[in-house]
Amino acid sequence: MQIRSAAASDADAIHRLLSANGWAHRIADAAYLGQLISASQQAVVALSADGEIVGFARAIGDGISNGYLSMVVVAEPLRRQGIGQALVRHILGSDTDITWVLRAGRPGAAEFFARLGFSPSSAAMERPREQRLRMAP
Repeated sequence: MQIRSAAASDADAIHRLLSANGWAHRIADAAYLGQLISASQQAVVALSADGEIVGFARAIGDGISNGYLSMVVVAEPLRRQGIGQALVRHILGSDTDITWVLRAGRPGAAEFFARLGFSPSSAAMERPREQRLRMAP
């Protein structure tokens, strides 16, 4: 497996991956996804041996103090093989001076991220988005 930065040309394949793995309600189309990717400080894909995109992660942060891990998605048949962990470790890097936050609301997410050093926080607050799909302008 290879992990590399996501390219604009990956948007359709990433969109298919997200749509097939429970994220269709958040990503209306490949153009909107392309906007999210280009606005992210980090967006990476995991490639299978034959070059197929089988994982995706993106993060927003300043690279110095704070970061937000926004998405981590792995194709269902390939889960529990270390792909998600590799994507997260790639995003987090080795700088332990950065505080990373995320939302772990999906089943099994809290346990997954706990294995990577995350713990529940009583300090976080959020203003949730409206529950509607956003289309690219």
